[in-house]
Amino acid sequence: MALEIVDINCDLGEAFGRWHVGDTDDAALMGLISSANIAAGFHGGDPNLMDHTVRLAVEHGVGVGAHPGYHDLQGFGRRKINGTARELVNDIVYQVGALREFARRHGTNLQHVKPHGALYMEMAVNPELAQLFVTYMRTVAPNAYVFCMAGSATEKAAIEAGHPVVREFYADRDYDESGSIVFTRDAGRPDPAAIARKVVRACTEGRVTAVTGKDIAVPFESICFHSDTLGALDIVRHMREALIAAGIRIAPISEIVR
Repeated sequence: MALEIVDINCDLGEAFGRWHVGDTDDAALMGLISSANIAAGFHGGDPNLMDHTVRLAVEHGVGVGAHPGYHDLQGFGRRKINGTARELVNDIVYQVGALREFARRHGTNLQHVKPHGALYMEMAVNPELAQLFVTYMRTVAPNAYVFCMAGSATEKAAIEAGHPVVREFYADRDYDESGSIVFTRDAGRPDPAAIARKVVRACTEGRVTAVTGKDIAVPFESICFHSDTLGALDIVRHMREALIAAGIRIAPISEIVR
């Protein structure tokens, strides 16, 4: 079914002190998205940056989400860390709690939680971790959306628990035939026009071409792109223009998922 309305989310606040990734200032992206996944300290982000990024989101009317990752600053959260499900969820609790306090400070609520990088990918295939994470969400943030991939263990756990869930389409990542994204540490500088065409097709046809050349179905409510992808500002500008030209409205996730 073709989408008439869609959310655009982006991973933001993924610097640390004077260390920065990507070639785009978060402030330039904030006015072009509807949901922000804000790094909460373990793979990126620090207290001053978290405060600044939440404030920017509130000023632009963008939904504030916590973006917890593995405790891996050096690897940007893209290296798997072995631990029990409880240890990993406790790391998530720690990070979400920090980000939520900054949201409260700036007079807003936590809209969603989206695990980052390798932790997101591990949760997608680890039912024990996904279920414990959703149990935590049901306890402390029952109205905050969980962002995840369609068909993942995370989505299944959320649905079974009756927790609000948002499925994502990855604009600047490739897909395999299973419907999972192809994990990469360096996406290079993709063609923004090609990404825009890919996104519009996903919205109008519900399909994307996998790396094998096969078309697969991709149900989603939100489009994700990454601030550390080179050319991120051109990517979101092309996407927005193409979506609007196709008659697709960009709106906060609260207007899409009830």
